[in-house]
Amino acid sequence: MVIPDYQSVMLPLLKYAGDGKEHRIRDAVEKLAEEFRLSEEERNELLPSGQQVIFKNRVGWATLI
Repeated sequence: MVIPDYQSVMLPLLKYAGDGKEHRIRDAVEKLAEEFRLSEEERNELLPSGQQVIFKNRVGWATLI
């Protein structure tokens, strides 16, 4: 599987957040990683800078909508 881009993360993130409860970003990252069926390798893959996990970064960008 390919790590989804932030546009692909937006709708599942909105659905997750749409229950009226407060959610931590780290919980959203975990829930969405499960939903996208990301492997451990994909969940831990870093950006070229080596400073941040790609999927966490993309979920972060999707929260800016």
